[in-house]
Amino acid sequence: MNTYCKSAFNQINIAIKKIYEIINQLEERDLQKRPSLDKHSIGELLEHIAFICRADLHIANGATQDEMKNLYLSVSYETLTDIKNGLIINFKALEQAYCSYSEEELQEEITSYWGVTYTRYEWLLEILAHVYHHRGQLHAMLVHCYGKDPGISMFE
Repeated sequence: MNTYCKSAFNQINIAIKKIYEIINQLEERDLQKRPSLDKHSIGELLEHIAFICRADLHIANGATQDEMKNLYLSVSYETLTDIKNGLIINFKALEQAYCSYSEEELQEEITSYWGVTYTRYEWLLEILAHVYHHRGQLHAMLVHCYGKDPGISMFE
């Protein structure tokens, strides 16, 4: 695997581990908590986080809007265990896919269904940013809305 991809995967892995640690401190009833009526519940946010690696991999490979809609409809993580399993399985799928890409494939430009064009490597960086963004969002929801500070270091 490309050296830069290895570094990006190390950082995604760190974020996934920290999310996993946060999930281990939650109870099933926490999944229903919704800090704002028009925003995701903790469970919905965690379901999204658990699926980021797989969904964004499809985007990085040029999936259409209909393909993405069908992909999202095919997945449901309803319990903390489901979410934790999804995090790991989808991370491994992303890593496996990127391990198979040649340098040329990493530099291939892919346009998303909404019109943004990045190289496949840049899509990996976007996935990294996406995971970290929602990890911070989860942490903020727990701390500021529910007074549940996980008490873990968010970075190594």
